[in-house]
Order: sequence, then structure tokens, then C-alpha cells
Amino acid sequence: MRVLIAGGTGRLGSEVVARLCEREEIGLRVLTRKPGRAKHLSQSVERVEGDVRDPRAVDAAMQGVATVVSAVHGFAAGGRTTPRLVDWEGNRQLIESAVRAGVAHFILISVGQAGPRHPMELMRMKYRAENALRSSGLSWTIVRPTAYMETWIELIAEPLGRTGKTLIFGNGNNPVNFVSVRDVAYLVQHAILDAGSRGQVLELGGPENLTMRQLVDMYKSIRGVDGRVGSIPRHMLHAMALLLPPVMPAMAGQVRAALVMDTADMRFARDSRQLPGLPATRLEEVLSTASARSGSPRVDTSSPGRSRPVVP
Repeated sequence: MRVLIAGGTGRLGSEVVARLCEREEIGLRVLTRKPGRAKHLSQSVERVEGDVRDPRAVDAAMQGVATVVSAVHGFAAGGRTTPRLVDWEGNRQLIESAVRAGVAHFILISVGQAGPRHPMELMRMKYRAENALRSSGLSWTIVRPTAYMETWIELIAEPLGRTGKTLIFGNGNNPVNFVSVRDVAYLVQHAILDAGSRGQVLELGGPENLTMRQLVDMYKSIRGVDGRVGSIPRHMLHAMALLLPPVMPAMAGQVRAALVMDTADMRFARDSRQLPGLPATRLEEVLSTASARSGSPRVDTSSPGRSRPVVP
């Protein structure tokens, strides 16, 4: 079975690739805008250069593929990349191309709380992509993880280790559910291998709801570093959200997202009846590794069971 992974050089995509490389029955192809970013992937992985919004590049990557995994993510990409460009327009192009190629199964990595009126653009654009996939006629699975633990370690905590200081956006006392990309990759592998996941929306969160300040404090304690933890007050975030869009639209979107994460209910109650064997990686496990970006020593990647997760 040949699997195409769009976003296969990113944080989650790389973890999925590493898992699937251990499956002899799976051939892997990665679509990436920058082939240089794929150097860390196994040599057995086929690289195809192209942007997810380029129909010709996507159509070429789609040839001979049985399953597509879209792990593209426009939230923290920077520059002029936005959720609208990546999570909606990019996913729409992938879905349309998969239809033309007769792909058997399309797995969309969406996001927890995706919805049409959510204050965060990422959630709205992922929801549009979900609807496009459902109405495409393709066999589909949608995975909805909460905030990636490793992403927020990099954004909020790791500056302490590099520069001795960091900034928290807002008060930093609002509980947020963080899930490790290791756990999400396990569930994606299950969705690829188990036909029972088709037509399902699979919600996944981590075992803890933690504030940004708790995340930073745990980083300092486990990594043995110290430094100054400042904050940007909410009134300043509101002003930035109004002033930045014309000049820095991606940053403006991240500022608006920070406001939501500092004020909205971002908790998640993990369902104990979910897929047997599904890991529940805790923050201290990730922080105990040498680098949150590179991940930890490989976890057990044996084939998940055939039981279908119970989706909330």
C-alpha cells in the first residue's frame, strides 16, 4: 500500500513517517515544498517537491496512492502563511486531487474544537476542510487533536534555555489541553491500518489540562534552567490584533489565537474507552528528552489493535 503524506516534514508528519517506515507493507511518499527539510527522513521515503496549493504538483504526487494523510498546518508557519492558505485552500486542493486520482482513503488531521464560528481562524479553516472532505465522495477519517505539546514547548518554554527569558501571551493561567504528537501519530497509524476508522471523527487529547505558566515551570524544573518569564497583557494583545493584520497577517492570527487560548475553555476530558494501547504521553515525559523538537526515544510501534476508538 502506498501512502502519501502532505506535511510529512513537519512535527507530526515526521513522527507519522517514522512509525510507518517500520511497516514493510507500506510504501511512503512525502509531498514537501522544501526537499531540504526532508533530510532527516529515512532514505526509503520517496520525496516529491511541490506546494499543496499547486494542482499540477499535487496531482503528480497523488499518482498510484491508496491513502492520503494531510498533516499540513498553517498556524505557526510564519511569514505570510496562514490557516486560510494552508488549512483550507491547501486541503481543498489535496481533496480535489485525491478525487481525481481515485484515492481509496483520505485522512485529514484537523484540530480539536474545529467549528464554523470559532474565534480562532485555524479552527474555522479546518472545519471548512472537514466539510469539503465529507462531501467529496472519498472514504475519509478525520483526526481532531488538541494543542500539540511539543509546539508550545518550543514557542513558550524553549526560549528560556536559549536566551534566559520568555514571554507568555496574556495571563497564562487558563487551563489548556496539550497532546503529544507521539500519541497523535499512533492514532494516525491506526486510522491507516484499520478500515473500521473510516467515516469516523476521532477526537484525541492529552492526559492533562495545564496552564502556560505550569508548562514553563515544569520546563524549568525538569530541564534545570532558569530565567525571566515576562508577559504581554491582554489589552496589548487586543491592540496588536487590530494593528498587525495589514503588515503581519500571520502574526496577527497567532496573537488572536493567543487571546483565545488565554480566555476560552480549552480543556479536554480524555475518554478511557478509546483505542486500547493508545499512549497517554505526559508533559514530563516529553520534557525529559534532549529536545522537544526531535522527540524522545522511539516508543512501541507495534500494530495497534483492531478495536475502533470510542469517539466522544
